[in-house]
Amino acid sequence: MGAPTVQQKILLLEDDPNLGLVIQDNLEMRGYGVVLCTDGVKGEQAFIKERFDLCLVDVMMPKKDGFTFARELRNKGERIPIIFLTARSLKKDRIEGFEIGGDDYITKPFSMEELLLRIKAVLRRSMPAVEENPLKVFTLGDFTFDGNNQLLVYKEEKQKLTTKESDLLSLLCSHKNSMLPRDTALKEIWGNDNYFASRSMDVYISRLRTYLKKDNRIEIVTVHGKGFKLVVGE
Repeated sequence: MGAPTVQQKILLLEDDPNLGLVIQDNLEMRGYGVVLCTDGVKGEQAFIKERFDLCLVDVMMPKKDGFTFARELRNKGERIPIIFLTARSLKKDRIEGFEIGGDDYITKPFSMEELLLRIKAVLRRSMPAVEENPLKVFTLGDFTFDGNNQLLVYKEEKQKLTTKESDLLSLLCSHKNSMLPRDTALKEIWGNDNYFASRSMDVYISRLRTYLKKDNRIEIVTVHGKGFKLVVGE
C-alpha cells in the first residue's frame, strides 16, 4: 500500500504501549504522521494542540474511555473521522460507537492490512471532492441546504452538518418526493450495506428528521424494507 501523497496526521489513543507502538510504527512506515497517547485525557490535550485528519481510539482506556473522548468531540461540533479499536465484539458496543458518531469499528486482534484498508476508506470518504462537486444548493420549504458547505439554514438559524449528514441529505434532496433506495445510500456513503452501517444510517436519518421538524411541510418517510422518501409539501 502506498503512502499518502500529502502526509495525513492520525491521533492514536491506545493504552497498551506495545500495541500502540506497533500500530504507530506501521502507520509511519506508510507515510502517516502519528501522535500516540495512552489515555483519553492525554488524547484530548493532543487534539487541542494539533490538527489531525483521523482519530484511532481504543474504547477501554484509563482516565477517560474512548466513547467518552469521542462523545465530547462530537458535542463540541468536531467532525473528524473516528475509528474505534476494541477487544469487545458485543453488538451493543458497536451500535453505541456508531450512535456517538464513529465512522468505523475494528475488533482486536486485527491485521495491520485490515486496519490500513479501513483507514484509507474512512479518509477517502471524509475528503471533499471539490473539483467533482456540482453546486448543491436546495430549497426545502423554509430551509435552504447548501451541500457544498454542509450548511442547513432555517430562516436566520444556521445548522452546520457533519459530512455524513450532509451527504445523506444531498442524496435525499436529489430524490426529493421519490424514494431513495436504502442500499444506494449505504453503498454511496458508508461503502457497504452491512448491519452496522445500516444502524448507523438510521441514526443519521433520525438526526436529519430532528433538524427538519421546524417546517411541518417536510418529512423523511421510511418506506419499509426499501428506503426513504424526502417529502416536501407546498
